[in-house]
Amino acid sequence: MDEQALLGLNPNADADFRQRALAYFEQLKISQDAWQVCAEALAQSIYSDDHIKFFCFQVLEHQVKFKYSELTEVQQQLIRETLITWLQAQMLNPQPEKTFIRNKAAQVFALLFVTEYLTKWPKFFFDILSVVDLNPRGVDMYLRILMAVDAELVDRDVVHTSEASYYFALTLEARRNTLLKDTMREQCIPSLVESWYQILQNYQYNNSELTCQCLEVVGAYVSWIDLSLIANERFINMLLGHMSVEVLREEACDCLFEIVNKGMDPIDKTKLVESLCQVLQSAGLFSIDQEDDVDFLARFSKLVNGMGQALIASWTKLIKNGDMKSAQDSLQAIEAKVALMLQLLIHEDDDISSNIIGFCYDYLHILKQLSALSDQQKANVEAIMLAVMKKLTYDEEYNFENEGEDEAMFVEYRKQLKLLLDRLAQVSPELLLASVRRVFNTTLQNWQTTRFMEVEVAIRLLYMLAEALPVSHGAHFSGDVTKATALQDMMRTLVTSGVSAYQHTSVTLEFFETVVRYEKFFAVEPQHIPTVLMAFLDHRGLRHTSPKVRSRTAYLFSRFVKSLNKQMNPFIEDVLNRIQDLMELSPPENGYQALLSSDDQLFIYETAGVLIVNSEYSAERKQVLMRNLLTPLMEKFKVLLEKLMMAQDEDRQMALADCLNHAVGFASRTSKAFSNKQTVKQCGCSEVYLDCLQTFLPALSCPLQKEVLRSGVRTFLHRMIICLEEEVLPFIPSASEHMLKDCEAKDLQEFIPLINQITAKFKTQVSPFLQQMFMPLLHAIFEVLLLPAEENDQSAALEKQMLRRSYFAFLQTVTGSGMSEVIANQGAENVERVLFTVIQGAVDYPDPIAQKTCFIILSKLVELWGGKDGPVGFADFVYKHIVPACFLAPLKQTFDLADAQTVLALSECAVTLKTIHLKRGPECIQYLQQEYLPSLQVAPEIIQEFCQALQQPDAKVFKNYLKV
Repeated sequence: MDEQALLGLNPNADADFRQRALAYFEQLKISQDAWQVCAEALAQSIYSDDHIKFFCFQVLEHQVKFKYSELTEVQQQLIRETLITWLQAQMLNPQPEKTFIRNKAAQVFALLFVTEYLTKWPKFFFDILSVVDLNPRGVDMYLRILMAVDAELVDRDVVHTSEASYYFALTLEARRNTLLKDTMREQCIPSLVESWYQILQNYQYNNSELTCQCLEVVGAYVSWIDLSLIANERFINMLLGHMSVEVLREEACDCLFEIVNKGMDPIDKTKLVESLCQVLQSAGLFSIDQEDDVDFLARFSKLVNGMGQALIASWTKLIKNGDMKSAQDSLQAIEAKVALMLQLLIHEDDDISSNIIGFCYDYLHILKQLSALSDQQKANVEAIMLAVMKKLTYDEEYNFENEGEDEAMFVEYRKQLKLLLDRLAQVSPELLLASVRRVFNTTLQNWQTTRFMEVEVAIRLLYMLAEALPVSHGAHFSGDVTKATALQDMMRTLVTSGVSAYQHTSVTLEFFETVVRYEKFFAVEPQHIPTVLMAFLDHRGLRHTSPKVRSRTAYLFSRFVKSLNKQMNPFIEDVLNRIQDLMELSPPENGYQALLSSDDQLFIYETAGVLIVNSEYSAERKQVLMRNLLTPLMEKFKVLLEKLMMAQDEDRQMALADCLNHAVGFASRTSKAFSNKQTVKQCGCSEVYLDCLQTFLPALSCPLQKEVLRSGVRTFLHRMIICLEEEVLPFIPSASEHMLKDCEAKDLQEFIPLINQITAKFKTQVSPFLQQMFMPLLHAIFEVLLLPAEENDQSAALEKQMLRRSYFAFLQTVTGSGMSEVIANQGAENVERVLFTVIQGAVDYPDPIAQKTCFIILSKLVELWGGKDGPVGFADFVYKHIVPACFLAPLKQTFDLADAQTVLALSECAVTLKTIHLKRGPECIQYLQQEYLPSLQVAPEIIQEFCQALQQPDAKVFKNYLKV
């Protein structure tokens, strides 16, 4: 072995050594006999360095996994002997090997097992057991090997390449694993189970580590071996004994959980669970003490959850089978566990509580199916409800300003509790409404003296009722009078109690979220709108000290204003004045921190636009207000653009460009308020937006920070095409000219959708413009596509692929909008060049999305030009190039019909052939029968079959034929 290279295996070695070690590993993997050197090193314990031993096992692992079939019988025997020799040495070594080495060794044993057990090494386990006997180090390795074998047989993830080969490999592997498990069940499982019992009996009082390992093995194997081997008196009694031993009880819990989880007859399952419960209860495990070891209680909670869900599954099967008496027994058994379930659900540790939620949820599902609830069941529902309300509450440690992993876990836990609350609402909506109302009213009456988490949860419960008691279109305040009255009363309390002034961000946010969720309340009691608007606009909302609150409020304010629509009329100008300072564009130089980020400001601009557009003002007044809103942006834009032109420093240029981009974005966002009912024209605002266009377009000729500026102006143009319609057309030619100057793949890729939008919207109106810019655009595209790129530059290759797709999408838009003259008028040479790029796209590039588009273009061109009066020479082109493309593309190796996009490409290919037949008639069939298909050496009967399918009037027949 290369001793120098081996030095690099040490994690503390420098980068050069590590690199050399990696290269050496790759070299050994390819080598024919390197594995023998490693095998010898392991068998004779040549090296003491742990990293070298691990390395040797890695080389052996690679040999067994990928190159085992290349070895001779003698060599395979050598690997078996090496592993057994290494295992024997483990008993005698003064110190045990490091855990990571033992685990790697176990993986190599397991790989050898799946390769050899059915053929050359049927005594695999017996050989290992004869070596290890009851030696603790040997037992440790034996148990690790068992876990590695289980991982290979049960939860193996196949490394997959393409979908098709993945499923094939998965099927082969599944079959092999089934065969291995069947053979093990026949030949060795009873002996293995006996060995586990001996290990447990031998080590349960003096080696907790081995005992826990063995319990883990039992838990893993129980899912696929005969349950009676484990679920019997001697095993269960031993496991239950372990439940009282502190160091063993967590693993014993998990092991019992796996036993309970095993599929079996519902009556037998009920008996098994009940017998376990009796013993656990008599051992005092059913009385939960908050002070108990939480790690154990989390496992115990999972076990109780498993038992509860197992009983519920039995009940469901028995009901389905019509065995009402046994179903009643199961239901009684379930009911008997509810008290324990509640103790665990209410536990202050959220992991313990979370583990029992499944049982709780399924229990409520049973109650939902019963025709009437007993008093005890009603009491259970109420107890679950109170537990959920209590557990929804934040604890003191929750960090609102810097939310980390613990906080994220609590948010997830809250989502689980929400599902319980929704299920409670299905079982007893009246009870839920009454309970929430009671908690809400009691809390809100004294909110000034109540802790924040209790106030937050009271408002949260009101918020959650909206989904728990669903109605269509948020109509919570009509229909069922009791419900509507209760919700109306709570909303009135919420907005009049003054709780919006509570000094905690969680309460503030919950207040605004709830107000927006129940916006229909303000249609019933509009007198409260001013109160809530003020809360949004002052220090409680948009001017709150917390950036998080300000940010969320900006979004919620926008939703609130949109939802109120006409009810906002009396407050429009007042609101616009109050938000004016929040809309200031903050240029980078004044160093002052604006209250809102630019993303938040977008919502404020949108809100201002909505207020103006939806108002009942005259068009003249709307125009004045919109001009007041947008003029400061335009003025600032001009000043900043001049500054950018003069800026030297790169960072300053970027900051200014960002600020300019924000200005364009804000103006763009105000236009979202317009609709088909309220167009820019009807509101008298065209002039204002045309002024904006004239202000923003000069940015396109700025040589600095092109990407940022172009992106912003392009987005604005997209919006204006929608809002201003043909009024935008005079600006398009010069804008396009600027955007095509010095552009890269990404610029072009983003520019083409703009041209597509104009083409699709205005069609023949823009034909002269398109004819003029068609070739300049294509030259720019071809120039970028022909740029040389490094072989391994993935991002450059992807950019080119995306640009190619955009190019074909452009041609598709032009031909699909009935403007083939745009292409036809480019001169014969250019037309031919364009047509060849489409043929190339259909055949040569392994990109099914582009291929599909190319076939759509070809069939459209055939439809337009393929008749007798088409352009000169096009019929020739059809037969020489389009017909062959329809055959060459699907014959490519890269044309993978397991891929959905490729199937669509094939479908469009079929449409192209059908269109050619439609336009050229019998001549097309004659060409295929007599010239083209015979040139491909296609058998005459296949040619006949193909042409018959092509002539079928139903296009689907031919598409399906082509697929087959």
